[in-house]
Amino acid sequence: MASPSSLCLLAALLALDFCVADEHSPVLVNGFACLDPKHVNADHFFKAAMLDTPKKTNKVGSNITLINVMQIPGLNTLGISIARIDYAPLGQNPPHTHPRATEILTVLEGTLYVGFVTSNPNNTLFSKVLRKGDVFVFPVGLIHFQFNPNPHQPAVAIAALSSQNPGAITIANAVFGSKPPISDEVLAKAF
Repeated sequence: MASPSSLCLLAALLALDFCVADEHSPVLVNGFACLDPKHVNADHFFKAAMLDTPKKTNKVGSNITLINVMQIPGLNTLGISIARIDYAPLGQNPPHTHPRATEILTVLEGTLYVGFVTSNPNNTLFSKVLRKGDVFVFPVGLIHFQFNPNPHQPAVAIAALSSQNPGAITIANAVFGSKPPISDEVLAKAF
């Protein structure tokens, strides 16, 4: 039989409508411990992210503005995040994977060639050319990419991800930029 204090704690936990991230909690969990609901306010669910503003692209010709639990503590445990991706002409979001999320991408401006590759042994490429208003899904954990094939016009997309902290592993960075590096012998044999 549970004690009255245990039942009160269980009832209080079940009554929570949300679990705002307590970024200062020493408790280590997959995600964040919950902030005391008495200390939660509307700002925990808000960010002036300016997702409508174009962003300067990086050396591969893209810029990802990710809004996850690190930017909006109210996303904790809700299983969702969003990103704006800007692509320069001929820019790309290179092959990468999200170990904790499925992604759904919507093109807002321009054209994108997108695709994902299934796991071994088939390694099948599923790809499409997307135009403004088109939507494409990248299943959780699969390597995928986006490329702007237009040499004259930028492209913009919004991605929703099924995790408050989806993670990202860029394949080339992981394989060729690990610290310490993977030995040349291993890489030569693999490639």
